[in-house]
Amino acid sequence: MFLFEYIPWYSWLLWAAVLAGLIILNEVTRYNKYTGIAFFIVLPVFLTIFVWPKTSGIGTGSQTANWFAWAKVYSALVGCYIGLGMRFSKKMQETKWCYLLPPAILALNILEAVAREIQVMGMNGVIDDMFYMGGPWNAMNAAAGIINMLTICGWYGIIISKDRHHDLVWPDMMWFWIIAYDLWNFAYVYNCLTDRSFYSAALLLSCTIPAFTIKKGAWAQHRVHTLALYMMLMMTIPDFFVKSKFAVASTHSSSAYYAVSILALVFNIAVGIYQLKIIIKNKKNPLKDELYSDRKSYQAIKNENILSGKKA
Repeated sequence: MFLFEYIPWYSWLLWAAVLAGLIILNEVTRYNKYTGIAFFIVLPVFLTIFVWPKTSGIGTGSQTANWFAWAKVYSALVGCYIGLGMRFSKKMQETKWCYLLPPAILALNILEAVAREIQVMGMNGVIDDMFYMGGPWNAMNAAAGIINMLTICGWYGIIISKDRHHDLVWPDMMWFWIIAYDLWNFAYVYNCLTDRSFYSAALLLSCTIPAFTIKKGAWAQHRVHTLALYMMLMMTIPDFFVKSKFAVASTHSSSAYYAVSILALVFNIAVGIYQLKIIIKNKKNPLKDELYSDRKSYQAIKNENILSGKKA
């Protein structure tokens, strides 16, 4: 295969289980504030004290014994805390600047990956039990990540629904931006996590599928929940997806690295150009305005939630 070595049926079965498990747990964690607190506060505190120092700490030699893995799990958890606050705190909902927090943590997560991509560009061989092959593709995908970060928009239009879930709904986060993010993020995990990227694809789909089906407009919430859940799993059993019989290795092909990185860069450039055209044509301020309010998909999400939601 082009991207991966041979994929046995039981690895596909586990991949499907990871995807289904993340989607189900996302639904559990968004159910109410108590399930969110249990999974994103109580559980991580226990794991931080009693588990992760043994499985992912310095000197363990695991693939998560590096700054990026630790930064990623806690930044994802911070995103969950921001989401919980926005969803269940009236004070935060009524405070205008708090609506800057979701895009800020999203941008921070992208920036972390961009920094890691640049670092990996100069790495080759097996380091901390993980294979790296740096190259120009890292620079391409770092550029795609920066464009993706700069095209985050419409955060002042976030809605908090008033149903029992109190979802954080972001109408201006269009489907094409989500696809651009997915392409960039898959290229990142393929370039920098390599032999773990097969299962990381399930992680990406676990938030994209609910955003297009179960709860439209809530991609940012789905993303931070599933990312935190997946990173907690990785920190707890870091070698399972790379050393067990279920592991699926990448082909380590420069052509594959180029392909995923070029696709991500081209798609993100296209989104950036389209957004710039919208800004100029409609005289929008990307720091204050919702850019896509005239699109049917935006209006459908807005209309679905405005009657049971609260706008900033």
